[in-house]
Amino acid sequence: QVQLVESGGGLVQAGGSLRLSCAASGRTFSRAAMGWFRQAPGKEREFVGTISWSGGNTYYTDSVLGRFTISRENTKNTVYLQMNSLKPEDAAVYYCAASTTAQAMGVPSKEAQYDYWGQGTQVTVSS
Repeated sequence: QVQLVESGGGLVQAGGSLRLSCAASGRTFSRAAMGWFRQAPGKEREFVGTISWSGGNTYYTDSVLGRFTISRENTKNTVYLQMNSLKPEDAAVYYCAASTTAQAMGVPSKEAQYDYWGQGTQVTVSS
């Protein structure tokens, strides 16, 4: 079992930065690929990015490439999403998720590949 708790969301002006954290419980965290997804009002949840459980591989959706960075600290059971140059269209509820079936360098991008989900944290970007 893995329990995930996101934090760090809030209100930021366009062009600003936020860092989201996702704290995980459970011994399987260090062997789980960790992904971030987001859901804006009236839209389906979409993939943002992911990091392999080895930490050596990341993959992002095109719209955040170069602006968002995912990192992880396995000793703290925590994964981060650093978001820079935020745009109003980045506003959404952000979810972290764990994939316990991914390979060491695997970077799953589909919701169905993730076993555990957090409750989400709201990110609001004012223009």
